[in-house]
Amino acid sequence: MKIILGNKSYSSWSLRPWLVLEHAGIPCEEQVIPLDLPTTAAEIARSSPSGRVPALTDGDLTVWESLSICEYLADKYPEKQLWPRDRAARAMARSVSAEMHAGFTALRTHCPMKFKETFAPQPLSREVQADVARIVAIWDECRRRSEKEGPFLFGAFSIADAMFAPVVSRFHTYGVKPAGVAGAWADMMWALPAMQKWGVGARAETFRMARYDQVT
Repeated sequence: MKIILGNKSYSSWSLRPWLVLEHAGIPCEEQVIPLDLPTTAAEIARSSPSGRVPALTDGDLTVWESLSICEYLADKYPEKQLWPRDRAARAMARSVSAEMHAGFTALRTHCPMKFKETFAPQPLSREVQADVARIVAIWDECRRRSEKEGPFLFGAFSIADAMFAPVVSRFHTYGVKPAGVAGAWADMMWALPAMQKWGVGARAETFRMARYDQVT
């Protein structure tokens, strides 16, 4: 298998399935394609029919979109238990993962992922504050339901943790510090060896994306 990624400093969508692969110990070749270059679109098009990253190739099969890639990995490696075993917990994990995949536009727009950077806290717009409040409420509810079963959102590591991992990075960059069990989960995720390994890759990159660097 091979996963095609965007820049580790900026590509939040790429982080999600990569984190699942890395944390679960699933062997996979990776290719990073720098974004926003004249050659970017042509390079991505060779591996991704959507023209976007990430994409996963497995033999003759190509899977694209972060959540679809994670679902494919869950199907291919059932022994990794990438969704909760309990049916109700699994339904909730899928629901919050889909909500993350589809929503929180204000946070994405005004606080783009800059994995290797940190800024002094700045006032957030009302729309971003609403996104932050909803995300923290999700984390809080998930952790309170599963706090006796392990340190992740649903006890054991799942795709849901990976789906929210870029938000952990955003909160770290922009100085958003949730309290209570939500904050404890975010701190644990930031220290996760797989997250730190992604950070090593991000810090090794020299290419910058001007459209994101204008946002501080």
